[in-house]
Amino acid sequence: MAMTLREKALYHQIHPAKLATDILTEPASLYFFWRHDLWIGLATHFLPPIIASALVMRFVDLERLKASPLGRYIGRHMTRTVEAMRMAGDLTMVAGAWLRSPWIIAAGVAVVVAAWLSGRWAHERAT
Repeated sequence: MAMTLREKALYHQIHPAKLATDILTEPASLYFFWRHDLWIGLATHFLPPIIASALVMRFVDLERLKASPLGRYIGRHMTRTVEAMRMAGDLTMVAGAWLRSPWIIAAGVAVVVAAWLSGRWAHERAT
């Protein structure tokens, strides 16, 4: 049975190529935001991840990722609220770079990490 678009949108987030794109483009785009190069900052921040998402969702069989331990984790815990938290952390990093504040950037990183780990913490509280 083929995955739905919603499932692809969920599970592509943990594909190594998508993760690598997100992780590698973040510091590059923050550099440009730090320098107040708005348009190149926006382009480097959003275009590579969008392209990576489209390619992974179109050409990659994500069933193995869905069945993996990480796939099961995000299937249970990666809610719209958690995705919004990740986006808030990401935008906090951008604001921190624009304001040239390493502390704000670090706070954004902390929010993103907390969002990814929030399901783990919820599980520990439940047991």
